Amino acid sequence: VTNDLGMQLSEIRDGGVRVVSEGRTQYFSLHGKTGHLVTAERIDREQLCERVQQCVLRCELIVEEEM
Repeated sequence: VTNDLGMQLSEIRDGGVRVVSEGRTQYFSLHGKTGHLVTAERIDREQLCERVQQCVLRCELIVEEEM
């Protein structure tokens, strides 16, 4: 994520960037040392998308200083 946005790791560590998922459970987060998008929670496909063949989890990346 840091490479894609042209950001420094310090900007992520300082809390200026966060990942928000739909619903109450936040499935993704940013790794503070690498800037990679990682899973923050166990994702159970059968529970989330039991009747859907293509399962998609959407999330938004919020960059506070850019707003």
